Amino acid sequence: MASPFPAPASSSTTKKIRPGVELRDYRLDREDGKILPKDGERNILVTSALPYVNNQPHLGNIIGSTLSADVFARYSRQRNLRVLYICGTDEYGTTTEVMAEKEGLGPKALCDKYHKLHAEAYEWFEIGFDHFGRTSTEKQTEICQDIFLKLYNNGWFEEHENQQLYCEKDKRFLADRYVEGTCPKCHYDGARGDQCEHCSVTYESPLELVNPKCSACGATPTARQTAHLHIKLQDLQPQIEAFVSKASSEGDWSANGMAFTNGWLKGGLQPRGMTRDLEWGVKLPKELGEKWEKKVMYVWFDAPIGYPSITANYTDDWKQWWRNPEHVKLHQFMGKDNVPFHAILFPAYLIGTNDPWTMLHSISTTEYLQYEGTKFSKSKNVGVFGQNARETGTPASVWRYYLLQNRPETSDSEFTWDDFVSKANAELLNNIGNFVNRMVKFVNAKYDSILPDPKEGKFDYLSGSYPFAEEDAGFVSEINAFIASYNESMAHQKIRAGLATAMQISSRGNLFISENHLDNTLLANNPARCAEVVLIVINLIYTLSAILHPFMPSTSDGIITQLDATPRSIPDEFSIDLLPSHKIGTAAYLFTRIDPKQVPIWRAQYGGAAAQAALAAAEAEPKLSKKAQAKLAKEAKAAAKAAAEAEGPAVPKTEEQLELEAKIKSQGDVVRRLKTGQAQEGESVDEELAKLKVLKEELKEITDRLKAASLQ
Repeated sequence: MASPFPAPASSSTTKKIRPGVELRDYRLDREDGKILPKDGERNILVTSALPYVNNQPHLGNIIGSTLSADVFARYSRQRNLRVLYICGTDEYGTTTEVMAEKEGLGPKALCDKYHKLHAEAYEWFEIGFDHFGRTSTEKQTEICQDIFLKLYNNGWFEEHENQQLYCEKDKRFLADRYVEGTCPKCHYDGARGDQCEHCSVTYESPLELVNPKCSACGATPTARQTAHLHIKLQDLQPQIEAFVSKASSEGDWSANGMAFTNGWLKGGLQPRGMTRDLEWGVKLPKELGEKWEKKVMYVWFDAPIGYPSITANYTDDWKQWWRNPEHVKLHQFMGKDNVPFHAILFPAYLIGTNDPWTMLHSISTTEYLQYEGTKFSKSKNVGVFGQNARETGTPASVWRYYLLQNRPETSDSEFTWDDFVSKANAELLNNIGNFVNRMVKFVNAKYDSILPDPKEGKFDYLSGSYPFAEEDAGFVSEINAFIASYNESMAHQKIRAGLATAMQISSRGNLFISENHLDNTLLANNPARCAEVVLIVINLIYTLSAILHPFMPSTSDGIITQLDATPRSIPDEFSIDLLPSHKIGTAAYLFTRIDPKQVPIWRAQYGGAAAQAALAAAEAEPKLSKKAQAKLAKEAKAAAKAAAEAEGPAVPKTEEQLELEAKIKSQGDVVRRLKTGQAQEGESVDEELAKLKVLKEELKEITDRLKAASLQ
């Protein structure tokens, strides 16, 4: 996992930094390097919704939980608070069993595969978990069974009997995802046991389907009686309402988080089944008797308990975080669809144990991030997933910046390639990149990289606050107002507002340089004023390195390296902390320009099968006019959207399709290599392009045939 702490600066014999601005690393408090809360200090426990392991995360998943939580955790660390950021993969449940069968793997093997893919994706995005674990562990079973048994013994479960479909051939009850049939509403033949993907209607029971079939073997199931344990949410509702009222008044609850929670409570809570007839899941406690020994816990019972169990796999002293409500504040981040499970169900489980659990304090939720006017779909190759962002060659800082400034906090937002490239070039390169580069270069060239002393030794920089010149009072006041606004926003998880303020600080620094006409003339005619401006601006850049760190860790580290300074905390006010005679490092570019010609290529690569024609056109004719590029981009976007709407529900791919897709990817790599002038003797671009075309036509023919068959 990417380190959540800033990289140390290089050693220097000429560092002159005011004491007290350094960043504190709480891992150093213990020999084992584990972070634990401490009475009398602010202890922040951060979690992001556990990603499910049946697929790779896409940009919407990342901004909705893991990245947003990472920003808040990093900000809190930069304020020298004790922070523990916990996450991991959610691995039990029906969906895992179904996906494992489709991929020809056992559930554990499937979880191993996708846990690794998730970890790799988050590491590249520089998500700085203190620990990234998983739910299929002994600690998970131990803690889940302890909570379940206490709820049972405290009288919070009731037994319900209901009919459920049973496959005589496979000798098992069928969970919703194991049943397929004809939708009673739209007559689509291929609806799942819980929902029809064609008309989006949901079912109370798979028994509502017409002609239900076992999705695993195709046999017709029969209805049988089965017993399950339901948690008595209706009886727990008064305690849940009291918890919600207290937590939402003391903490920060996003508007959509409150809306979802109040909607559930207003409608009146009903008993909810907490057991399932499955193999892959947490077994019920043996103390419940033989009747329940073949049951497992409902996935939304065990999933949120993954937070304490993953912490328990991080440290044996996990209860100091999770059984410490007086001294630990729990901040949770997720997409809006996960709110009821975290704001009602998880608290209900903890309340029902009568143990002193650390309960939800603040909940930060997002709406949906759309992709180029449609939804992300892995099966249809629509959107940026997993390692796709890395494949573009664009640094993680740029991706983080764009997602965060576009975070869907109060309404859905949209990712578009045109906007992505435009903002990377205009806002990052021209604002922050230009600000830092022009100033560091000036000090390198005019002062031999050593910060000048405007007071010429007449002021003790360690004794007190720096006496800013009267003409700088307004500027310093503006910066202090920005810092106060930034801290206010970030402390309350207003991440977009915090990032916007950080960019304003950089813009104001650029303007300050221009207002003071910092150049060779100022250096020659008024060296004292020139030194004052240099000292102020370099220190503003130093402050900005900390302010930007939550959003773009690598960019922050790059600034620290150029300043040859110690990673610092975020202050309450601007001050002079890099002192005269401090020697800075060498100027380097923080960002490079992204060529807009990449837009139609990326759009075609990640815009669905119908957009591949646009990619082929771009490869065959790389020197397109601007008018032709715009037309190609428009066609690719329209094709991707049309494909996503027209293809309908995804059909599992055959081995033949998967094999052809692998060949197309490999052949595409050959074509791209030849186009960059790396041809080997006997290779021809035209011949290799022809091979690629044949493979694509073959795949299209098979896909069209299968699609037609599925609609008959």
